[in-house]
Amino acid sequence: MGEGRLRAHWQDEGESAFLYRVLAELERDERRRKLYLRLADVETQHQEAFRKLLFEQGIRLKEFRPGWRTRLLAWMVRRGAASIVLSLRIAEEAREVKDYLRESQVPSSSKAAELSQQVARDEARHAELLIELAGRRGEPWHRIESGGFLRNVVYGFNDGLTANFGLVMGVLGAEAPHAFVLLSGLAGLVADALSMGSSGYLAAKSERAVYEHEMALEREELRLMPEIEAEELALLYEAKGMPAEAARQAAAQVMADPEIALLEKAREELGIAGELGKPVREGLLTGTATALGALIPVLPFFFGEGPLYIWTSFSISMLSHFAVGAARSLFTGRGAFRSGLDMLLVGLGVAVVGYLIGALITGHL
Repeated sequence: MGEGRLRAHWQDEGESAFLYRVLAELERDERRRKLYLRLADVETQHQEAFRKLLFEQGIRLKEFRPGWRTRLLAWMVRRGAASIVLSLRIAEEAREVKDYLRESQVPSSSKAAELSQQVARDEARHAELLIELAGRRGEPWHRIESGGFLRNVVYGFNDGLTANFGLVMGVLGAEAPHAFVLLSGLAGLVADALSMGSSGYLAAKSERAVYEHEMALEREELRLMPEIEAEELALLYEAKGMPAEAARQAAAQVMADPEIALLEKAREELGIAGELGKPVREGLLTGTATALGALIPVLPFFFGEGPLYIWTSFSISMLSHFAVGAARSLFTGRGAFRSGLDMLLVGLGVAVVGYLIGALITGHL
């Protein structure tokens, strides 16, 4: 394992420990607070192990400082967005499991390979523990669910920005009058917002319908065959490491209350947990974010016409593409600059294609 990867792992482990301590600092539940502190301690041990490997190669590190993304996540935690950050940490732990597993298979020094294997095992346990804290189930390095308020805002904003940017550039390529540029931009804004808003509404409504259907089936099973359902629940507890007798006792206690039994079966057997998004709220949120993104390319044309306003529209749209790309790195785990640059290139491509199509259709090319 090269110096660059060792440095990156040292930084990543330090940032993980930093975030877990912030989560612990603001956690009111004592059990969860202690779990976060345990996670932070393990991540600190990992960081120290990577520091020692670098030290053995003659590399001395400066004092650890969390990166901007980690500081932003800590800021979000302190302002009540701990659940969002927890979801992002699950994705991060899952990514780290895959990275360390790959590196443990690559020929390298025995110490580096052994450390990668150990850290992969620890991160896998961390991911599973975080899933339990978030009320989910499964192995996130195989399948990661994503969603929530912040993701809807970022992706809705991105969709509106990119689609309307291409539309406005196409109209400019056609050398249309100023009033037509403004009208087209506003029409695109409304169309994009309604389209994305309705999609968000229908997606949330479909998710709720599936949830209600599954819950109705599970409720009926509990009513018709409670003994079988109790046995299934006991087996699920056993699979998680509980002794057989204790698992049966726990299952019997849960089954004593039909509503608690329903919720527990939904969580353990179906993987259904947490509050579902409300369709109207999801639709309004996605539609509003889309409208805000779509407003950016057309905004300068409210104040005038001519080359100055065209270049202003182009410049702020390109900067916004970079910014939204950097924001997407919160979900993908990629570097903010690389993610922002990718979106900048996408925006440039959309602008060029839109402009050329507009010019070609009207014969100005």
